[in-house]
Amino acid sequence: MKITLVGAGNMGAGFVKQLTLAGHKVTLTARDLGKAQVLASAHAGATAAAATDALSDSQVVILATGYGDAIAALKALGPLEGRIVIDITNPLTPDYMGLTLGHSTSAAEEIAKAVPGAQVVKAFNTVLAQVLAEGPAFAGGQTVPVFHAGGDEQAKQTVRALIESMGFQAIDAGDLKNARYLEPVAGLNIYFAYGAGQGTQIAPTWIHRA
Repeated sequence: MKITLVGAGNMGAGFVKQLTLAGHKVTLTARDLGKAQVLASAHAGATAAAATDALSDSQVVILATGYGDAIAALKALGPLEGRIVIDITNPLTPDYMGLTLGHSTSAAEEIAKAVPGAQVVKAFNTVLAQVLAEGPAFAGGQTVPVFHAGGDEQAKQTVRALIESMGFQAIDAGDLKNARYLEPVAGLNIYFAYGAGQGTQIAPTWIHRA
């Protein structure tokens, strides 16, 4: 796939690595274009561009910014009608130990309202940057799950294919409103990693009796 990746931070770096390893073509843009250029230059299949030139014919946009910057970063790309936007953000408090949204809405739903022509799918928000960078394989044959939620089935199938192309386990989490549940799960995961000292090579999942 041709993918526009917004953000050159820790999650952006993990995405560039895993997407290019999977054979996707990535156009990276960020507030700091120089940082994006350095990151893209380290990965075959990735290029950097200013926001106004980054969209081109990409089918998918991955939003790898903080929630506070998300809407402005998307709008800087230009019209998003017909594009799939993967929202990985979590509406975290400054200390990363709480959420600023919940119950009646979510970061994903607020982003969808701001870009009504796009198909927004929540995904990767429960995956820590360190896990993304190292890849999907955990000990004991376990595979890191990626929950994805959205209102358009075709968009979700595209996102599922993208998740699986990188080797992660795709788990359908229903409609976009279920981002209201996924974002708190991410908050708990962050607490376990940092607040409870379990480290950053962890990921939430569900187990099955049979």
